[in-house]
Amino acid sequence: MPDGPQRPLPQLTAANEFYWTSGADGVLRIQECTSCDSLLHPPQPVCRYCHGTELGHRVVSGRGTLAGFTVNHRFALPGLNPPYVVAQVALVEDPRIRLTTNIIDCDPEDLYLGMSVEVDFEQLSDVWLPVFRPAAEQPAEPARLPDDEIPPTEFARHVRPMVTSEKFEEKVALTGVGMSRIGRRLMAPPLSLTIEACQDAVADAGLTMADIDGIATYPGGGNVGGFGEGGVTPVEAALGIRPTWHNGGIETFGPGGSVIAAMTAVASGLARHVLCYRTVWEATYNELVKSGRITPPSGRTASWMVPFGATSAAHTLAQNAQRHFHRYGTTRETLGWIALNQRANAALNPSAVYRDPMTMDDYLSARPITTPLGLYDCDVPCDGAVAVIVSAVDTVGDLAHPPVLVEAVGTQIIERMDWDQSTLTHEPQVLGQAAHLWSRTSLTPDDVDVAELYDGFTVNCLSWIEALGFCGIGEAKDFLDGGKNIALEGQIPINTHGGQLSHGRTHGMGLLHEAIIQLRGDGGDRQVADARVGVVSSGGLTPSGVLLLRSGA
Repeated sequence: MPDGPQRPLPQLTAANEFYWTSGADGVLRIQECTSCDSLLHPPQPVCRYCHGTELGHRVVSGRGTLAGFTVNHRFALPGLNPPYVVAQVALVEDPRIRLTTNIIDCDPEDLYLGMSVEVDFEQLSDVWLPVFRPAAEQPAEPARLPDDEIPPTEFARHVRPMVTSEKFEEKVALTGVGMSRIGRRLMAPPLSLTIEACQDAVADAGLTMADIDGIATYPGGGNVGGFGEGGVTPVEAALGIRPTWHNGGIETFGPGGSVIAAMTAVASGLARHVLCYRTVWEATYNELVKSGRITPPSGRTASWMVPFGATSAAHTLAQNAQRHFHRYGTTRETLGWIALNQRANAALNPSAVYRDPMTMDDYLSARPITTPLGLYDCDVPCDGAVAVIVSAVDTVGDLAHPPVLVEAVGTQIIERMDWDQSTLTHEPQVLGQAAHLWSRTSLTPDDVDVAELYDGFTVNCLSWIEALGFCGIGEAKDFLDGGKNIALEGQIPINTHGGQLSHGRTHGMGLLHEAIIQLRGDGGDRQVADARVGVVSSGGLTPSGVLLLRSGA
């Protein structure tokens, strides 16, 4: 057997083996519901359309339409060296079925959306990966691209009304913030960074550790490759908090979702002061992997995307960006104005990782990562921790700072959660959560003074700008042109600390930290004048959350 890591292959199960071995006889099979004749992918124990349980497999033609693609230049897997094409193919039998795959036997420069493609199979061990090549005969015009299951302009129609007129948001306040050292490859134990941020936040609120009766984190325990401190257990062990409530998990309201979870605990009376924290040490983790001091997980995967080299969120979001370009005329320069804005703001923030000036030429000439995304479309892996205290609103008179109050949250999931089966033109898990937010308040986008929007990639930020209504759906090209509308003195200042693109990938919690700083008026050189209302988003692709905050001073 070859030494070293091998290309991840799918884990065969009773539910999926028919798909991954279908190519043994040269045909493609998709799960079907025999009650309503719908095709289903990935396979499920129940039909998502009629909820029937009489399920089988259907042989399909293997023909499809190229619904999205990106040319990967940055990431590599054994046996799959860049450049290679990661794509989404919509089947002709039912365009709702989109397969993540590779496009083979072609020059990537010749690919275009709407191209007709046909299946082939690549056998690796006991698996036949369905890959696609351009069909020998192409129609005179590109095929019609599959539509989103819900058009981007119609998400608000699917928002559930408030269950009660009483809002849990009115019972809580954000009373303390803390941040550890932030930097590239600090080579510090992640738990030590967590404790720095937690102690800073507790002191900032004017509390002691004895006052803390709840703790919450994301993504909780487990091996998450540089994206966590270990969860609730090591922090409780280090600080001896004895919480009456605790929470740690990855399937929550984005990387800052621990804060929304803590709000519900405080509002229900389970705790008075909850310490929420988020730690990343990806830069150090990657260095330790390179030196052989850490061996990353390997073996078979449950992912429907990783076997095709779609190993990063970048591969999905690059295709979302491409579809936005195609539908709305957006350009790379549109994304560039977001990157330049964040860099200009970072120059005013001493804790930012990257503070050097950047021009549009710098942005456009940077090395490609996965088309159309280049180096400066991607956030900065770093080490650091952020902590926030959620308190009962009736305690704030005794605390050190004027509180930041919570006007509303948006959490509803409206679209499919599978990354490659969700919204095509925007980052998934953004449009629904934004629409949900505005259903819980009488405020509007015009009332917002500052926005801290998730920017793991530039297209994340663009998606939130449109979803939250700072411009219309599809209008970002004009709204962002020149960058003035999102600058510190613009219509809606965005990511005032430099965002994840320049301050560093603090994975959503850094954005909340900055929103609180701005609403307190403590932003120094980067302070937005008279900031009273702020919006902060956390995540996407994974379930996300968005918060509307207001100054309590």
